Amino acid sequence: MTDAQDHLRLAELVAQFPERRVVVVGDLVADQFIYGEISRVSREAPVLILRHERTETVPGGAANCAANLASLGARAAIVGVVGDDEPGRALVASLRGAGVDCEGVVTDEHLRTTTKVRLLAGHAHGLRQQVIRLDYEGQPSTAEGGALADELSAHLGDAASEADAVIVSDYNYGVASAAMVSTLREAVAGRDVPVLVDSRFRLTDFSGFTSATPNEDEVEHVTGLRLDGTEALERAAHELLERLALGALLVTRGSGGMLLVERGAAAAQHIPVVGSREAVDVTGAGDTVIAAYALALASGATYPEAAHLANHAGGIVVMKRGTACASRDELLASLAPVGARAGDEAG
Repeated sequence: MTDAQDHLRLAELVAQFPERRVVVVGDLVADQFIYGEISRVSREAPVLILRHERTETVPGGAANCAANLASLGARAAIVGVVGDDEPGRALVASLRGAGVDCEGVVTDEHLRTTTKVRLLAGHAHGLRQQVIRLDYEGQPSTAEGGALADELSAHLGDAASEADAVIVSDYNYGVASAAMVSTLREAVAGRDVPVLVDSRFRLTDFSGFTSATPNEDEVEHVTGLRLDGTEALERAAHELLERLALGALLVTRGSGGMLLVERGAAAAQHIPVVGSREAVDVTGAGDTVIAAYALALASGATYPEAAHLANHAGGIVVMKRGTACASRDELLASLAPVGARAGDEAG
């Protein structure tokens, strides 16, 4: 996809994004970044003392996926749970500020909001770099039933019944339980609604949906095959495609781009990385990829077209620091032929 006609087709798909409603169901995470300036070395232990500069809380996990959908222009909605605490309140406020419909977010006073705290340090005029991460994990009880599970299922059923696409964003914190998956299947039954899955550890629990977006390590883990080359990766991807009964499987490969295997297609498609092969920060890039992929499929894209759009979106976000989003304008600019981009920059 390099000629002007192909770029025009992809741009036409992006133009439809604001007309699409996409629902994300999964584990909401508060990504917290604490910035500090190196002050001195402590006398108590051989560690640095940092002078606190600022603390930022941004959407992570399924929440980052929803934020990316909104940034790409979609009508985004999310179903999940947060605790009745400061990170949970900050997370929901951030999502609402981004334009995400949070009617499906349940606040559980007995739950701690899953929070990933990253401490970034640097000298006065230097770049802040991550030195440690501290995770606070919340595990809602949705698998055994109960009031929380029932409330989440009701929200998911209502939201999915009006969705143009649904994304399951499973970070293994409990929201995407078997009961929730069953609710989702019932909500989309008989409707041509793409359902996309991103699951860190439980991909085999989500068979029979439209597509999934594992990375290479996840493919290796699920299949038990050692991926020591391109041919081995293709074999493993085809095996996983059949095992999960998907329409297509999109494997993200970092600096190696993407691999797309599609049911009924004779050969796998290798999609080279867009832009620089040296990423600035890959935090949350998978959320951006599946957001763009789902939006494209909801807009009538073929699997290869959707994969190319997702590849461009991923290429944008890995050049940003921290948990970030790709915007619709950035995506359109990335899609422009090289000559056109050069002309715009010169102007």
